[in-house]
Order: sequence, then structure tokens, then C-alpha cells
Amino acid sequence: MNKTILITGCSSGIGLCAATTLHKKGYRVFASARKDSDVLHLEQRGLESILLDVNDSESIRTALATLLEKTGGTLDAVFNNAGYGQGGAVEDLTRDMMRAQFETNVFGPMELITQILPIMRQQGYGRIIQNTSILGVITLPYYGAYAASKFALEAFSSTLRQELRGTSIFVSIIAPGPIESRFRDSAYKSFKQTIQQEKLGNQLYKKLEHFFSNDSTSLPMFTLSPDAVVKKLIKALESPRPKAHYYVTIPAHLMAFLRRVLPDKVMDWIVSSVNPRKSK
Repeated sequence: MNKTILITGCSSGIGLCAATTLHKKGYRVFASARKDSDVLHLEQRGLESILLDVNDSESIRTALATLLEKTGGTLDAVFNNAGYGQGGAVEDLTRDMMRAQFETNVFGPMELITQILPIMRQQGYGRIIQNTSILGVITLPYYGAYAASKFALEAFSSTLRQELRGTSIFVSIIAPGPIESRFRDSAYKSFKQTIQQEKLGNQLYKKLEHFFSNDSTSLPMFTLSPDAVVKKLIKALESPRPKAHYYVTIPAHLMAFLRRVLPDKVMDWIVSSVNPRKSK
């Protein structure tokens, strides 16, 4: 029987690449998306697709019920990939902006996992794989909301891994650095919609806007395609003893190492090089 996997956030980028690649490898992939039009698009690609909005508890329950009906009550793996980035200085982040960031990046994945865990416990095995970010390990100026959400997901996932020790349910975290996707476009759109219009005109936000919209600032020589993430996903799915963390891209490996060995003041100096206030 083909292994089954539920993937969230499959409308584009990493999620779409993961769904199509695993489908070709023989997995039974349930590619989820939060819009009917994206579900239809995924079905047209030959994928089994279900409607799932991680911000909606009823949507999570309905999606899982649909999936379990199709699989006979089993699910081998879940890849939590859905998410977005909220940009802006901490002092300009409203409670609603922070709440929205955590609903999608943290509370949704948390609830989905708590719904899936009883299934995996009953069948005696499973793989839970979280797509976080190197910004769940280090921080960058003006990404406070996003980094906070990814730090939270890292902590939740590590705790879950400890609680499941001794079982055949494994938890892995994939932490990418710069990846070719629509993430930057989505982050830019969110930034424009949420930061107050009068503040967007100041010099700092003009430079941050340039950072979002200009590919020349995105370390193109170190940016990898979504395939790089999917390769680590396959390792997390198929290794007999998967790693707790998989880092993707040279910057992610480097920053994770430096975070472990350098004092905070030195790390602050290093990341200041990507501070929009320093941009030319």
C-alpha cells in the first residue's frame, strides 16, 4: 500500500513541489489548500486535493474526516507547510497583526497535529514534519512577528518530539534559508496591507519595501529551488531514524552554527548587514 501524506499550503512553492514530487514517487498525497480555485488547480495536476484552511477549526476537522474516509482511517505522515510572513518593526505590530501571524503559522499547525496524533497513536507509527525557517533559530530586524511564530513552532515541535520519544511517531523540523517561492511576494502584500499608510512613506519602510521587492537583496547565489526542501522532506519521511532538524541552504546551516557558538552581541552585528536601515 502506498504511504499516505497530508501536505498543507500546496497552492505554490514548497508545498506544490512536495506534493508533485512525492506523488511521482508513489506516495498517496493529499495536497491541501485553503481556496476552492487552488484545490481545483491541484486536481487538474492529477493530485488528490482537499480544502483545508489552518485558520479554521471546522475546516481542519472536515478535511481530516474526508481524508480518513478515503484512506480507511490511517495517515502515515503530515507536512505542515502552510504559512506567511508579516513584516514590520515591532513597535508597529498591532495585536491583530500578531494574532493573524500566529493563527496561521502556529495555532493552525498545532491544532492539526493534535487532531492527527490519536490516529498515529492508534496505528502505532507516523511522521510529523514541520516547515519552519532559519528565522526560527535566529532573528532579523523587521521580521519580529514571523520570527516569533517560527520560534514558537520550533519549541512546540521539540516538546512534541520529547513527549513521543520511545514511540514510532517521529517529529522533524525543516528549517530553510532563502528558497525560490512566492513567499516574498506574499510577505510584501501582507506588509502593504497591514502597516499604516502614513508610516509606509518613511525612509525605513521605503528601504524595507525595496528589500521585499528587489531580488538583488535576496542572496541569489545562495537561493535554492523548492526541490532542496523536498529532498530533506524525503529524508525525514524515509530515514529509519530521522533527524530532529534539517537545515536547507548554506545560509541556514551557517546561521544555525553561528547561533550555537557566538555571543548575542556578535550575532547582532552579523545580522545587522541585512538590516533595511543599512540598505543602499
